[in-house]
Amino acid sequence: MSNPSGATGADVPSLLEAIAATGASLSQREPGAREKLLDLTHALTSALETPSETIQRIGWAEPARFAAAQAAVDLGLFEELAGNGDATMTASQLASSKSADVSLVARILKHLSAMKFISERGADEYAATSLSNALTTPKFRDGINYLFHVAGPSFHGMPAYFKKTGYRNPTDISDGPFQYGHKTDAPFWAWLGERPSHLGWFNNYMSGYRQGRPSWMDPGFYPVNDRLIHQSLKAEGAVLIVDVGGGIGHDLEEFKLKHPEAPGRLILQERQEVIDQISQALPGIELRVHDFFTPQPVKGAKAYYLHSVLHDWDDKTCRQILGQLVPAMERNYSKILINELVVPDVGATWPVTSMDWLMMALGAVRERTAKQWQELLSSAGLRLVKIWTYEPGTESLIEAELDT
Repeated sequence: MSNPSGATGADVPSLLEAIAATGASLSQREPGAREKLLDLTHALTSALETPSETIQRIGWAEPARFAAAQAAVDLGLFEELAGNGDATMTASQLASSKSADVSLVARILKHLSAMKFISERGADEYAATSLSNALTTPKFRDGINYLFHVAGPSFHGMPAYFKKTGYRNPTDISDGPFQYGHKTDAPFWAWLGERPSHLGWFNNYMSGYRQGRPSWMDPGFYPVNDRLIHQSLKAEGAVLIVDVGGGIGHDLEEFKLKHPEAPGRLILQERQEVIDQISQALPGIELRVHDFFTPQPVKGAKAYYLHSVLHDWDDKTCRQILGQLVPAMERNYSKILINELVVPDVGATWPVTSMDWLMMALGAVRERTAKQWQELLSSAGLRLVKIWTYEPGTESLIEAELDT
């Protein structure tokens, strides 16, 4: 069953068979089995639900789950549960240290339990789960903060925005769903930069966004040794990777951890306000303040790496960003590595399509298909070498070099 979307009640037996088979593949740790199983269980839910149940889920249950999760984050309920280990706590116990109404805390806990965020062991007996424990760490907890407070208003305002604009595809970064929802004229990145707390949420969330998913640095994905490490550097002390717009450095840290033998220098480039958020030194990684709309100062690096940068911008702006890299590249030596989603022509999964909507909601931009990536790179004087994809629904690695 290659594309289970649009499943009906008649499809339930075949979906159950596919789930059983994919479960066996998961136990064998076959690549893509987990993502396929998630897609199949999503299809099973759609096949089993009545239309009324689907409306209730998307209209009541899921918005209430998000609101309850945000309230729990604000109250520190997940930290309280985690601090109690495997033992249970009551609503009264959790509310007492927070000066919160017991009845409200009980309702928060009840829905979070129903939505499998926390465990309900008995009447008014709640305990932590692996998910709620994860939400005590900044990289996951701040995902709730960021998406609720930043993306939420944009999504809620989108239908009215579409109607107001005559259902035109958003393309103006200064006049899109984000500006409509937040009642601002500022582009998303300018708005975010003016709010240090929100920018902190974003950076923390990005550090955990890909956790649990395959990385291009892992075996079986991109051939790091053959195409990067074992290709001779042009000189001793040469630069191996420049992480352009690399946030607080989590990608280069991961690279050093997984490939400690890699020769050459690693350079992280970011704006000053992001560099300032790096609280401790990153061993073996050079920090440089740089705006990727200005000429690339590091000449002749082996690889210029862009992770989730270009999907934040329209094609014209992407050409400007790439145009700052092209003059710094050395022909037949340098390459650009782009770590982004690639939207398949058929059978795109919800993590891909919803990310496309998130980009529309925040920046009036989009995720791109393979053809769109090829056209963009070609227009910037680059040649698409290959797109490396490990599992459906995960980010790909796009390798490009100077066009001949």
